[in-house]
Amino acid sequence: MSGSRGMRLITGNANRPLADAISSHLGIVPVKADVRRFSDDEVFVEVQENVRGEDMFVIQSTSAPANDNLMELLICIDALRRASARRITAVIPYFGYARQDRKVGPRTPISAKLVANLITEAGANRVLTVDLHAGQIQGFFDIPTDNLFAQPVIVKDILEHLGGKEPMVVSPDVGGVVRARSLARRLNTDLAIVDKRRERAGVSEVMNIIGEVQGRPCILIDDIVDSGGTLCNAAEALLNNGATEVYAYCTHGVLSGKAVERIQNSRLKSMVVTDTIAVTPAQSACANIRIISIAPLLGEAMRRINNEASVSSLFD
Repeated sequence: MSGSRGMRLITGNANRPLADAISSHLGIVPVKADVRRFSDDEVFVEVQENVRGEDMFVIQSTSAPANDNLMELLICIDALRRASARRITAVIPYFGYARQDRKVGPRTPISAKLVANLITEAGANRVLTVDLHAGQIQGFFDIPTDNLFAQPVIVKDILEHLGGKEPMVVSPDVGGVVRARSLARRLNTDLAIVDKRRERAGVSEVMNIIGEVQGRPCILIDDIVDSGGTLCNAAEALLNNGATEVYAYCTHGVLSGKAVERIQNSRLKSMVVTDTIAVTPAQSACANIRIISIAPLLGEAMRRINNEASVSSLFD
């Protein structure tokens, strides 16, 4: 695929392999830039090519270390704005702070809104992201925001690996039912729900299964896997209720703490995550974690933005 006129890419340090894959898909060489730290850990960015009048795309997930990667994104945007870029699109495959999208108690912040304000004030003209934890976060931005869905990539992988098994789609909690129903409709299969009670933050207890999973392979679908506890407990409950095998598909593999070890020791047949967050050596070494790339989907969306074409038609 040839590059588009006036379209240039720049990347921070959060997920260079993904940025390279997007560049390769688009046939565009990224703009040379120095994104580094001073001795006191301040972020410094120097764009080493002329970008005046260009349509710039800054590729940077705000995954761990979230604050460092967020500052890199903001300073890259500021550097491009001061270099007279025509338009700056913040491409944020994983939008950190998305789970802080509402007040959960008195005197608590809505950090997702604060981050949206920071990105806008830094000088971004639009935002491109993947599977926001809550769709309403698009409304936190006062600039155009495109929220892509990883489901086409996930559906393709399911059909390639599980096509003949007639799997059942399972939502790991009530909050994910809309996502699971959408996947079940695409696969033309049945839907089940795991009803769980969370006693305290970070600890989940599976209660029961809504739906008949006896004798069926099951696919758990979620947007974020963090500690892995919810999915591992859900897999245990499904197998105890007669499911033959359990697979998990998640867009964002946060996988903090001992999550990889937990998944490796779980009864999950496999967990598939996209590369919106850089893959760690521990994840690569884990036998039942598999990575699929979101680069072609992001690259095509970026090309359409550059050409002023429809992005939503990617999902028709």
